[in-house]
Amino acid sequence: MPQEQRGRTRPLTIIAQDPSVKARDGSILRASVEVTVEELGPGPWGHRVQVIDSDASTGALYEPLTLPRPAHAISTVADDPFSAASDTELLSNPKFHAQNVYAIIMRTLRRFEHALGRRVSWSFRGHQLKVAPHAFADPNAFYSEKDQALLFGYFPSSTVEGDTVFTCLSHDVVAHETTHALLDGLRTRYTDPSSPDQAAFHEGFADVVALLAVFSLRGVVEVGLDEAGGRKGGGTQSASEAGPSTVERAHLTTDMLLKSVLFGVGEQMGRELSTIRGDSLRRSAMLTPSADILKRPEFIEPHRRGEVFVAAIMRTFAETWAARLESLGDRKSRRVDRERAAEEGAIIADYMLTMVIRALDYMPPVHMEFGDFLSAVLTADVETRPDDERYQFRQHLRESFKAFGVSPASPVREPEAGLWEPVDATDFLYDRTHFDAMQRDPDEVFRFIWENREQLRLCDAAYSRVLSVRPCLRLNPDGFALRETVVEFIQRLDVAADELSGFNVFPPLDMPPPTRVSLYGGGTLIFDDYGRLKYAVHNRLLSAERQTRRLAHLWKFGAFEQGAAFRRQFSSLHRARATGEISVHERW
Repeated sequence: MPQEQRGRTRPLTIIAQDPSVKARDGSILRASVEVTVEELGPGPWGHRVQVIDSDASTGALYEPLTLPRPAHAISTVADDPFSAASDTELLSNPKFHAQNVYAIIMRTLRRFEHALGRRVSWSFRGHQLKVAPHAFADPNAFYSEKDQALLFGYFPSSTVEGDTVFTCLSHDVVAHETTHALLDGLRTRYTDPSSPDQAAFHEGFADVVALLAVFSLRGVVEVGLDEAGGRKGGGTQSASEAGPSTVERAHLTTDMLLKSVLFGVGEQMGRELSTIRGDSLRRSAMLTPSADILKRPEFIEPHRRGEVFVAAIMRTFAETWAARLESLGDRKSRRVDRERAAEEGAIIADYMLTMVIRALDYMPPVHMEFGDFLSAVLTADVETRPDDERYQFRQHLRESFKAFGVSPASPVREPEAGLWEPVDATDFLYDRTHFDAMQRDPDEVFRFIWENREQLRLCDAAYSRVLSVRPCLRLNPDGFALRETVVEFIQRLDVAADELSGFNVFPPLDMPPPTRVSLYGGGTLIFDDYGRLKYAVHNRLLSAERQTRRLAHLWKFGAFEQGAAFRRQFSSLHRARATGEISVHERW
């Protein structure tokens, strides 16, 4: 078949949430998602993902899945080998498990690339992420940069004798681990020792992407509405018993929507580990808003702090959805059309997923705090969609984060509160740099940075380096195209503790004077399609107050102790979270 006649996507069946979530007829809730067509080898093995179904616990090597080559210009369900599979086959067939992880990982990658407007690399120096759906017999799943892999465990059910729980069948677990692999590549310094917020962000952001990815599937939203309305799925139902086509408005408030069991991540794993953990892995959305929550000792620990980030985002989702449903249909009516309500929920989740991913390009490369994310997501959204009247996403975000004590990092009030302040492009020198080269050449970008170091308020004495240069083409829902070039750079200065006062930075009182200290700073530069600088999002190396706070936090929790691990190990963190072994304070 000629290349131009082949379809661009193919439908593949996945489990929409996890096997414990049921459709109205009592069957496992599944979805058909569109995956980019590519020349696949057995595995599936494509240009970005290679499924290798090897089990380290038993030594088994499962036969790889070979997906049929799409036979038509527009792919159909005939190209999906599991479109008509029974629930039993979905649960027991290793080949479906391979399809499930492949399709969800590719869907997650595609969402990142759509939001950011460019190709997105994994965190390691390689193109293909290895995936093991049955990697080991253990209730764990994690991303390993060393192995360039996502590894999913399995374990015997504690509630149903003879059953096995497969983490590779949980949509949000797969999306969560994929997000780690992508975020670690996009923001390489976010696993460095820094602020409590930065330590929490990796887990919180991965949870948010996983939850919104699940809720962007309309079938999942419909089940969520049934849960919110108090009607559980399960059992065999006739068409007349399948439930009402409308939902009571009283069940569509923010609090009622938040109470849906689908806001938990890893539902089946959570119940199976209830004797150890107590509930679903993360019930972040149910946190009660409080302006002082981040100051409480228990929320210094990264996973607990990350739950606050998740709660703020998911409360925004629920508030936006509830407000939208309030405007649907006859206001005097006590009921709302169920399908229309589900459609709105999926649309909101889908757009918010784009918003939070796009915010990454407007965040500083080091020492991020939740307020930085808030200003980033607000600014990125204004750039592509200035009119926020219909859904008021930005206003709901500001209010939700404020309820948890988080204010935007930017003090700007006009035209909207919390946006990064645009730079005055006329203050910068462009005469000796070439924009065409600046779109791809770090050395050309560094020349611009160096020649404008005074305007950018850089530290001349520090080591400076451009981390990335990324041209982007972003699209909003109306088809508006925004071209930008995103640049990351860092600075580093190594000094002894007794030299810090020369930079107005104060070490902890009990830190020995000879202690070697590395100060980091960095910035994100956003250039428009004419090569003019629009934004300079910069956590400066010589920001005395921020550096003093950072050193105090790291000294308290052991970052300067001999043998301290300066690179976050996702495997141990995930195991500790699953078993509840994490102490209140993380040690580096």
